[in-house]
Amino acid sequence: MFNRNNESFPQEERLLENEFSINLPSAYQLKGKTRKSWINIINPFRSTLVIGTPGAGKSYFVVRHIITQHIRKGFSMFIYDFKFDDLTRIAYNTLLSPGSRSAYKILPRFYVINFEDLSRTHRCNPLDPSTMDDITDATESSRTIMLGLNREWIKKQGDFFVESPINFVTGIIWFLRKHDGGRYCTLPHVIELMQLEYPVLFKLLRTEPEIEVLINPFESAFRNQAMEQLEGQIASAKISMARLASPQLYYVLSGNDFTLDINNPREPKLVCMGNNPQKQQIYGAVLSLYISRVIKLVNKKHQQKCSLVFDEFPTIYFNGMDGLIATARANKVATTLAVQDYSQLKKDYGKDQAEVIMNIVGNVISGQVVGDTAKQLSERFGKIVQQRESISINASDTSVSRSTQLDAAIPPSRIATLSSGEFVGTVADDPDQKIDLKVFHAEIRNDHAAIRREEAAYQPLPPIRTISHFEIQQNYFRIKADINDIVESILP
Repeated sequence: MFNRNNESFPQEERLLENEFSINLPSAYQLKGKTRKSWINIINPFRSTLVIGTPGAGKSYFVVRHIITQHIRKGFSMFIYDFKFDDLTRIAYNTLLSPGSRSAYKILPRFYVINFEDLSRTHRCNPLDPSTMDDITDATESSRTIMLGLNREWIKKQGDFFVESPINFVTGIIWFLRKHDGGRYCTLPHVIELMQLEYPVLFKLLRTEPEIEVLINPFESAFRNQAMEQLEGQIASAKISMARLASPQLYYVLSGNDFTLDINNPREPKLVCMGNNPQKQQIYGAVLSLYISRVIKLVNKKHQQKCSLVFDEFPTIYFNGMDGLIATARANKVATTLAVQDYSQLKKDYGKDQAEVIMNIVGNVISGQVVGDTAKQLSERFGKIVQQRESISINASDTSVSRSTQLDAAIPPSRIATLSSGEFVGTVADDPDQKIDLKVFHAEIRNDHAAIRREEAAYQPLPPIRTISHFEIQQNYFRIKADINDIVESILP
């Protein structure tokens, strides 16, 4: 039926482990018989792409095991938890287990960023001046936040009215970084400083020589009364950033409970950042800024092994994911991207970047997908020799002819009809640990009863602080007052 026997092929039945590997027990069909197998991701530093439509089992069958196994192997970790707190709860309770605690020389601290419940979130400044060494860091942060807020700009990078607001925000960030040792260098202060009247703002920015080249076009437009052009350049930045002006966001973004160097061997961290599907455009832009800073800080030599897990990856945007995948392998940074479909990645990241991400990941695990994604994957898995039999019947005799031909090992139609928990894919190997049978089409075997027992014993995330509405508002107005203090201290 459906050529099932012909399309079966031998798969890896050995358990291949090392200090970094992720190993998923599975079962596959070979010539009508069910055989046990293992999906061995022995080199997670070559990145893992987990694809599958909603309900395919990405989180339950794959992502949760990446989190639990890496924590038990002593990784520091960053988790982008789109449906907070599903993955965060798994990570927190895995870290509490005795087996995990013994894997670390220094036990990592557990941190959560979550904009919904301020009593259960830490505070962290993504523009921490101690991590911003030069103006290129400000440029990168500005680009990330502006493109995160205006997704349609991603395809228009290089245009005058896209680059102008990015340069403007860069100038504001770097001004605050240089002023008073970076004491006011936070995103809320950037948003409030942008709201100043033009004469005051330009006079203020002109006092910092390093940003003169950035603000010169705006100042020139203002001096020459080209107000329409100026509004076109600056208003798009002000309008976009104004969406972030809420007391809750200001509270989380202006604190300093921890730094984002999560794989610092002296202070390892396990950081979970939660989004909310109903507010994903606003929260996603801020989380993108956090993530771009994390990536910059973790991709360094002589740090602790580290795992970055992005659930629903297209809901955030930052430049340079392809660069991270290409270069972080040598620095022991494992990246896992979970996406629903290639077309979703293409819509949110643009065709060029989506293609690069799809083509440079070493490990691919795919549940049910359809259309172009299924075709691409089918080509990636290659062809196998299959037997064909044809029977001719006429009045005098019956003839049977048998032949072999190369055909798709896993055709697109098969990928489009996978059940939940059934995955196809390919894994990358190491020079030290070769895998001949890299392609798999198997059902991942979860111990459902054990997972239910484990989840029943989970502890809830603890409250971090008691916070009142008055304190949140007080922080909001203090940031506004800080901007007045800056103006008064610089301008007579």
